[in-house]
Formats: sequence, structure tokens, C-alpha cells
Amino acid sequence: MSPSLEQLMTRYQQGDREAAEALVDAVSPQFFRFFLGCVGDRAHAEDLLQDFWLRMHAARRSYRPPAPVLPWMYAIARRVRVDGYRRTKRVSGHEVQMDELPEVPVPAQRKDERELAVFLEQLPESQQEVILMLKVSGLTLEEVAAATRTSVGAVKQKAHRAYERLRSLMRKPVHGSPF
Repeated sequence: MSPSLEQLMTRYQQGDREAAEALVDAVSPQFFRFFLGCVGDRAHAEDLLQDFWLRMHAARRSYRPPAPVLPWMYAIARRVRVDGYRRTKRVSGHEVQMDELPEVPVPAQRKDERELAVFLEQLPESQQEVILMLKVSGLTLEEVAAATRTSVGAVKQKAHRAYERLRSLMRKPVHGSPF
């Protein structure tokens, strides 16, 4: 039987390198999907994932076992996402527009990732975040509530409103979309 995430985190806090590597292997795909759903760009999501692990390492002593580790990690991931957004806005405010952009190959994005991004970008940020945590990352309502520092009721309300909005969006054609 493999150790739980909480056990891996506790061992990581104690300096166990193998536990740290196992923790990274276990949750990196989940957090990459979270960041990808937030920003819609694979390279940017990879950068945010790297920032996340740097912050995790710096904050590892603040985790208090035996509390569930995923909500604690998602709280850090949310801060990384917000700070990444602010950094992007600050940098883009200083960029100069070019008359002609050079050709840059874009990494292929799966059709389902593109479709999800098209619909999610039409939701308010707080609803996007809840949907990504619940449906893409597979967290429970309680874990999402802990990660977002809100109540379970508030998470349910955001999820319900997001589902309603997504249903209405999926009933009508998306303009400018290749789907």
C-alpha cells in the first residue's frame, strides 16, 4: 500500500527526498491541469507549476499534519495563480506592440482542452476556479472550501451558478470558435 499524500508531506517536512519526489510525481499532473484550466496556455501553466513547487518548498513547514494536504496545496496554488496573473498584467503593460509578429510554432492543444477553455473563459474567475478544482482536479466540496477559504455552501452556490451558465453556453453556438 502506498503512503497517503499526508504521509508523504510529513516525510517531506522531515527532509525525506524520496517522499518529496513521490509527492511531486503524485500531484503535479493535477496541479498542471488546474493551472492549464486557469490560463489556457501550456507553457504558462508549466511556469506556474514550477512557481507552485518553489512556494511549496518554502512553505512546507506551515503544513500541520494530519490535516488534509490537498486543500492546503490548493491554497498555495491559488496564490501562485493570482500572483502570476498580476505579474503577467504588469509585464504586458510595458510591452510594445510590433507591426508584424514572427511565426512561432504553437504546441498542439487537444480539442477537448480547447473546448473547455472556450466555455470556462466565459465564467467569472471564482466560478472557473471552483469548476477546475471540483471537476478537473477531483477535489471534494470540503477540500475546495478549505482551499478557497469559503464555506461549503458558497462552493455549492458557485458550482451551481457555473453549471447553469455552462449549460446555457453549450446550448448556443460559440461565435468565432472552430467547433
